[in-house]
Amino acid sequence: MQTYVIFTDSTGDLTPALIEQAGLQVLPMTFHLDGQDYRNYPDGREISSHAFYDKLRAGSTCTTSQVSLAEYEEAFTPVLEQGLDILYLSFSSGLSGTYQASCVASGMLQERFPGRRIVSIDSLQASMGEGLFVYLVGRRRLEGASLDEAVDYARALAPRVCAWFTVDDLMFLKRGGRLSGAAAVAGTLLGIKPVLHVDDEGHLIAMEKVRGRRASLDALVKHFQATADDIAGGTVFISHGDCPEDCRYVMDKLQALGVTDLHQGDIGPVIGAHSGPGTVALFWVGGPR
Repeated sequence: MQTYVIFTDSTGDLTPALIEQAGLQVLPMTFHLDGQDYRNYPDGREISSHAFYDKLRAGSTCTTSQVSLAEYEEAFTPVLEQGLDILYLSFSSGLSGTYQASCVASGMLQERFPGRRIVSIDSLQASMGEGLFVYLVGRRRLEGASLDEAVDYARALAPRVCAWFTVDDLMFLKRGGRLSGAAAVAGTLLGIKPVLHVDDEGHLIAMEKVRGRRASLDALVKHFQATADDIAGGTVFISHGDCPEDCRYVMDKLQALGVTDLHQGDIGPVIGAHSGPGTVALFWVGGPR
């Protein structure tokens, strides 16, 4: 019998099919593009990923906002009224205030529902790294894990989800404060592509600089081979910012290594606003990060 519901936010970039497979509830985050507010629904009902990236390529700018306290209250209250508990798995605290906001909202709601439990856990991840984390916890719940068992599993799993990615346009990292203007210009002129990962505290960190797009994609596979717990049998997620051919190149490399449980999705607008079109990101369970 179900005794708790798992919530997460749309920054996990999970597809509708994966959300259904893991039995999740997803809160859509908001982004502001060309004078209009959009909700980042997993099915792209308000704007598709392709249309969003076309706007970025045309020069549009995008800002994002986290889930509000009112939105948490609206989503959580009906579940608590049914007598169910809540496990909330959030976007990385190293990149957003979402986790902290969920803790505040949970504290407020616990005063109204003293007999219920609301547990918030920081994924320390973004995009489908967060998605992989949430998916695996969701699957554990469907296998019969109690809330306490799911919480223990999630806390042990979070530091072991690995995330490596590369971007095509350095100017988006510059706008996000991840790269200086001079470095972005010089890197663009020289064809330098950074390879980045998410560190133990959930921050984006530039790790390598390689020359050429193909070399940066190969680097993702190299790090996967070096740190994955189970190369052939583990679950692997890959997401991209409207560059399906580059994503397919990496997927072919992974399948040649024997990877079978491989799931692909889009980098949604909330994350894509900061990484830009042409980003490819790869996620797996392993270590060290």
